[in-house]
Amino acid sequence: MNETLAFTLELQQLQDFEFNVRFDWPGVAELRLDEPPPLGGSAGPNAARLIGAAVANCLASSLLFCMRNKFRQSPGPLRATVRGELRRNEQGRLRIGRFDVTLHLADAAGDIAHFNRCLAQFEDFCVVTESVRHGIPVGVRVVDAGGTEVFAADSLAGAQAA
Repeated sequence: MNETLAFTLELQQLQDFEFNVRFDWPGVAELRLDEPPPLGGSAGPNAARLIGAAVANCLASSLLFCMRNKFRQSPGPLRATVRGELRRNEQGRLRIGRFDVTLHLADAAGDIAHFNRCLAQFEDFCVVTESVRHGIPVGVRVVDAGGTEVFAADSLAGAQAA
């Protein structure tokens, strides 16, 4: 399948490093972006944080899709946390070094039918994470309501030990 789906966003500079983003979906609110000091005034998230949010949102949505749509489960609300790292490259320029995402379930993993099957495949359906991983390592954990880690992938363990 050689399908291309396009989208268009418009950014308009307001002042300094502050931009307004308009999305191509009717009714979607505009978003303010800004850099933290000393460059900007933190009037909104910066691009690195948006990428982190996009990765976490995509992973949570993919897991939810698997549980709800593929296996007809009714899980409680998911929560996601993202830890991002900025690192300097060989030229001293800041780059996103990695993201570690933890998905928190509202239910015990054992109470969700077919949950192990979802864990085995949900990342493959995540458009953003699987695209970002070509340049930024992304660790993923899923934690159930009791705090039990039920899934871990990539180099997350090394990041936690640091």
